[in-house]
Amino acid sequence: MSAMSAGAPRSLASSGQKSIQDILHPLSAEESALNPGSAAEKDLILPNGTPVDTSSPASSSSLLNRLQLDDDLDGETRDLFVTVDDPKKHVSTMETYITYRVCTKTTRTEFDLPEYTVRRRYQDFDWLRNKLEESQPTHLIPPLPEKFVMKGVVDRFSEEFVETRRKALDKFLKRVADHPVLSFNEHFNAFLSAKDLNKRQGLALLTKMGESVKYVTGGYKLRARPVEFAAMGDYLDLFTQKLGTIDRIAQRIIKEQSEFLMELREYGPVYSSWSSFEEDLHDPLEGVSGCVSNCSSALEELTEDMSEDFLPVLREYVLYIESMKNVLKKRDQVQAEYETKLEAVVFREDKKTPVPTDVEKCQDRVECFNADLKADWDRWENNKRQDFRQLLTGMADKNIQYYEKCLAAWESLIPVLQDKQEAEGETS
Repeated sequence: MSAMSAGAPRSLASSGQKSIQDILHPLSAEESALNPGSAAEKDLILPNGTPVDTSSPASSSSLLNRLQLDDDLDGETRDLFVTVDDPKKHVSTMETYITYRVCTKTTRTEFDLPEYTVRRRYQDFDWLRNKLEESQPTHLIPPLPEKFVMKGVVDRFSEEFVETRRKALDKFLKRVADHPVLSFNEHFNAFLSAKDLNKRQGLALLTKMGESVKYVTGGYKLRARPVEFAAMGDYLDLFTQKLGTIDRIAQRIIKEQSEFLMELREYGPVYSSWSSFEEDLHDPLEGVSGCVSNCSSALEELTEDMSEDFLPVLREYVLYIESMKNVLKKRDQVQAEYETKLEAVVFREDKKTPVPTDVEKCQDRVECFNADLKADWDRWENNKRQDFRQLLTGMADKNIQYYEKCLAAWESLIPVLQDKQEAEGETS
């Protein structure tokens, strides 16, 4: 970025309605500031001791020629595929825990091999996310599922809980792998490829941008958010309320369905036992018992789908909102610091003195935050549209299937009743 003139400092770039492709990243021209070949980055070392030679881009805008931020993520050119599967339980004298297999296939030159298979536990995923937050503070980091569960309420080693967590961890890694900046992060590379992940050592250095933002204190007071970022905050507050209401009602529906399911399971066998001493009504009573059994099975599937597929998406986006709010707060802190320093320059006595370098750097950080946050916001919006379109369509299909199964069960009883009626007519 060209230096500011010795006169009055520049105002912040307009944040009008521009597409991400039109936004010039403030650091894109400062190759020397974040040059992958700099001495600091040459000293990077993977947890397994392997030196890192990374060409991680500084921002999303520097990757626009390599990867377009299309509305449909399936239309992007992917060169990194990650899956999480095969959960295994490990029992030792000290602890019991679950590990997951992480499989990676890639054509990127940053990786030494085209395929990797490693095993990771939850705390490894948590380590990765923390490192991403430290080294990429201007970006939205996808959330992880909650770490802690209430003992006695949820069995964290049950097959259902482990599978739900596996799906969430798989989605977390896929979101990072699909991100045009986070997917090139050296910590992510180590997580996918290192056999032994030494989290205590970690990687040697944070990026320069990460360090500059990390040490921003909360001592500066922001006058007002720009309109577009204020609108983001208002939307997140409203979205949180809507998700909370839907989650609360959905949990109540699941509770009522579970109670109804218990009643059905007691209700069906009554007709079956009744048929044993009602010879004339044996077939119709057994038919009713079978219908109730089929309906209870259909209801059980519907309830499981809501618990395992519907609710986790709602909770993921509640956590996503918290992550987005944290990024907005960091952006506000950097802007507040810039405004404070700029004000000091404006009201200084010596007007001929050039603008201090730290003010220019602070303005660069604000513009970097703005560009990265807007890019990630658009990506998040696209993901949200796709996720909720799939979620609501799936919920509609599951409910239709449930009622179709119940209808088919009761329709199958009609021929039995008709045969019984015809038999009674012939007897009379």
